[in-house]
Amino acid sequence: MAWLLIILGLIIVYAALNFFSQRRLMKVLTEEEFKAGYRKAQLIDVREQDEYEGGHILGSRNIPLSQLRQRYKEIRNDQPVYLYCQNTVRSGRAAQLLKKKGYTNLNTLKGGFKQWTGKIKTKK
Repeated sequence: MAWLLIILGLIIVYAALNFFSQRRLMKVLTEEEFKAGYRKAQLIDVREQDEYEGGHILGSRNIPLSQLRQRYKEIRNDQPVYLYCQNTVRSGRAAQLLKKKGYTNLNTLKGGFKQWTGKIKTKK
């Protein structure tokens, strides 16, 4: 039973370190800050295509996290990158991958798409 608690503790520590590591890689923006800058940046929705088609922030491009390793070159590294997903978990992973590829100006929407109150577009 003690080994189970040790494993659980290690998982919790790993998750916490991963969370704080992601926060250092990207700036978490409020919706107001996000709205103020996303038109001058590359707005990337890292959710899967069906989620994107169900509703997305107007002007965003869909590059799902599952495809980002193959498609990251579609994102310019000399311009700010604004990432979002449903709740910031996937955008954090996307920021980790992009940071390893040399991207530095990475931002994410606090609370993700589920907290967004601005304009959205749906695929009909």
